[in-house]
Amino acid sequence: MTKNTRKIAIALGVLVLLFAVANFGVNFWLKRYLPNYIKNNSDYKVSYKTLDIDLGTGNIRSTGITVASKNPNNQNVIGLDGTVDSLKISRLGIYDAVFNNRINSSDFLMVKPNLKITLAKPINDKTGKKRQPLLFKNLKINDGNIEMLRHTRQKFLAVNSLNLSVSNLRMTEEDVEDKLPVVFDQYTISGNNFYFRPDNVYALKAKTVTTDNGKMKIKDFELRPLLSYAQFVRYYPKKRNLFDFKTREMDFKDIVLKDNKVTLSEMRFEDPDLKMYTTNVKPSQKQKDFKLVVNLQDVIMHNAKVQILKPNGNKLFSAGNLNMDVNKLVMDENTVKGNIPFSYEKFLITGRDLNYLTETQDVKVATVNVNPNSADLRSVVIKPTVQTSTKTLADLAAKQISLKVNKWNMKDNKLEMDAQSLYINGLIGKIVAADKKPSGKKMSFDKIKLPLLVRNIVVDNSRIGYSKGEDSQTFDNLQIKVKDFEINEKTSKEKLPFKTGNYSITSKNFSKRIDRFYVMSAGLLKVGKQNIQLNNFALKPIVSRAQFIRMIPKERDLYDLKINQITATGNIDLTSENKIVDANQVTISGLNANIFRSKIPADDKTVKPLYSELLRKIKFPLFIKNTDIKNSVLVYEEDTKKSDGPGKLTFGNFNMNIKNLNSAKMNGRPTQVPITINCSFMNISPMRVNWSFDTANTSDAFSISGNISDLPASSINPFVEPYLKIQTTGLIRDLVFNFRGNKAGLNGTLNMKHQDLKVAILRESGEKNKLLSAVANFVIKSNSGNYPESVVVDNVQRDNTKSFFNLFWKGIEEGLKKTLIGNNVEKTEEKVKNTVQTTKETVNKAKTEIQNTTATIKEKKDSTVIKVQKTKKNLGDKLKGIFRKKEKAEN
Repeated sequence: MTKNTRKIAIALGVLVLLFAVANFGVNFWLKRYLPNYIKNNSDYKVSYKTLDIDLGTGNIRSTGITVASKNPNNQNVIGLDGTVDSLKISRLGIYDAVFNNRINSSDFLMVKPNLKITLAKPINDKTGKKRQPLLFKNLKINDGNIEMLRHTRQKFLAVNSLNLSVSNLRMTEEDVEDKLPVVFDQYTISGNNFYFRPDNVYALKAKTVTTDNGKMKIKDFELRPLLSYAQFVRYYPKKRNLFDFKTREMDFKDIVLKDNKVTLSEMRFEDPDLKMYTTNVKPSQKQKDFKLVVNLQDVIMHNAKVQILKPNGNKLFSAGNLNMDVNKLVMDENTVKGNIPFSYEKFLITGRDLNYLTETQDVKVATVNVNPNSADLRSVVIKPTVQTSTKTLADLAAKQISLKVNKWNMKDNKLEMDAQSLYINGLIGKIVAADKKPSGKKMSFDKIKLPLLVRNIVVDNSRIGYSKGEDSQTFDNLQIKVKDFEINEKTSKEKLPFKTGNYSITSKNFSKRIDRFYVMSAGLLKVGKQNIQLNNFALKPIVSRAQFIRMIPKERDLYDLKINQITATGNIDLTSENKIVDANQVTISGLNANIFRSKIPADDKTVKPLYSELLRKIKFPLFIKNTDIKNSVLVYEEDTKKSDGPGKLTFGNFNMNIKNLNSAKMNGRPTQVPITINCSFMNISPMRVNWSFDTANTSDAFSISGNISDLPASSINPFVEPYLKIQTTGLIRDLVFNFRGNKAGLNGTLNMKHQDLKVAILRESGEKNKLLSAVANFVIKSNSGNYPESVVVDNVQRDNTKSFFNLFWKGIEEGLKKTLIGNNVEKTEEKVKNTVQTTKETVNKAKTEIQNTTATIKEKKDSTVIKVQKTKKNLGDKLKGIFRKKEKAEN
């Protein structure tokens, strides 16, 4: 051995000897003096049975440890009270512990600790002095009972029979109001009666907690509110929701804790039960309602129950037997402000017995299946919860509602949706519109992120009723198909808040109650964006004629219509703000119309505009290139107080063609409306009419011409007999009229060829008044000859409280008077009146003379009777005297 080697060996030996002596000395000192040193130089009192320290390795072993805080009221240090059966610390940084008050070790093992830990008062981040952290690379606790309190002595954390193994644990005294008190990397844990109180609102409880292969299992977990709802609203007026949650079993893995963030994966709940109490608080951007950030990578719930309550305690939403599979669920201070208190990426939800209630509606769904791409609801029932409301009420049931979406999301508390299709099958029920809408209140889309798109909508096998006041309608066998349904910022401000592409609506046995007088129906209704078809259309009165007359204060027509088919093609939009009718063809086939008017009610003295003005008053562009009414029948009936039943006019085999029907509001389109009518007047005589007017002409100029041929005069008796108490006979070979006029009146000509035309004037009893009939026939020209001249009809003044047809009839009437009586109509009428008056006076004089003669005869007759009666009396008296004398003689 060399000299240098010898020196090194001696030096090492001396060092080893010194280290051994020092280690022995330190252990001797620690065993004898450490408790007093800790007592005199720290905030704790510590005692123990055994203590072994290895200065070289930093390992410490101790048994029978008892620890207590010298000053339990000192809130600036962590309070420790309790016992530990045994303690093992590996690689403790003794220098840091002694000189820097910093605990830093590799391994920390406690066996059967029974400790109460009181956390120090949170420091002020700006002015407070940072406290030294406790750093344990690996922490193990066997069979421990731990209770952790806040500095206020409020229970914060507790667990019994705790077995814990944590790697890379970091524990600080940061403000536990905002941050988690511990962070770590890996763990295994088991324990009973777990309790955690993150704040003054909630407490978390669990009966048992265990881990198996990195998966934590929790039995009977609860998130319980510490306050009643009334206390919650009182003490936390800015918080929006209060939660109450429990589950029979839950498990998860891969827990990560960092600051105020909790991250879990593969989280499963069995039989969870969630109850959420809502308030009237509106979401606030500044208020922090939830201080943690919970990130759940996968959440699975089996047989869940959910109940959401309104502020008044009534149910808002409930669901039973709910199954959920949610991916990347996040709950933080922003999400809890929304109606859905979390965000998500993917999800699958199935469930039964869903129930949602609003102020006016109760919605129930038997089964539901929802995922990011679709939603399927079965047996949906919507019932009103009130009898009347300022909102529309629905009483509906649907077999299926299916939605397929390209994208949907809840963003900023608003629904964002782009749907591919919406399918509704078997929708049955009725919708009752509010009688009055709140003044100034429009439909709100505050909860929808616009635009909202549904590219295809189908309603199938449905029956829907709709009513508003006296107006009601029913759609049987309803089928609806809509393309490109959209609500956007522009449409949301309009009366009809959406727009569509092509659409079709088909209904069989459609019916609609228009008002208290009529019901409209159709065997088939088909409506599209470019076409309309109605089969077996009817407009029927629901009251009798007598009831109708009693119900109306003024004269009014009563309609009874039947139409085999109505078709229309073109651009017809009567629902949007920019209404328009630009049709190529409208066809009405097989119209059977009965129009009844009674003259018993008071006259309607309102001004009646002509048809050109009526069309001009339409506020939107209207243009129908061609309108045809084919193979139809029109019947007009009219009665008066004195008429014996209504008079009747019939127009059979009625065919009408209208060109350019318009409202004079479509630039570049003609405004002249030519009308052609061909029919059989009284089902006997051919009748042809040409009629035209210009909707752009504000004087309402018109022309109307035509003729009636081969009309037996007796055929008009059904109208004139009950109405005018006259009968006509003879034949009208041809009646030709040609009038022009405007809103003031009309002028023109009339020509009538007739033969053997006679009139019989009837008494009230229906018998012929021979005298008046003779006078009338004396005045009337019964034959016109083969080539009669036309008469001029002029200066016919219009009564603007009457319709166009009243003016037209006055023109015909004036022409007939001049034709049958002569041009000096007024003189002839006066002459007839005088003749009738003279005849009446002669008859009355004859009646008077007859009555006088009858009276004279009666007087003479009465005198004779009196004389006879006197003679009889005298004779009787005489006979009585004779018989008396005879009796006396016999006696």
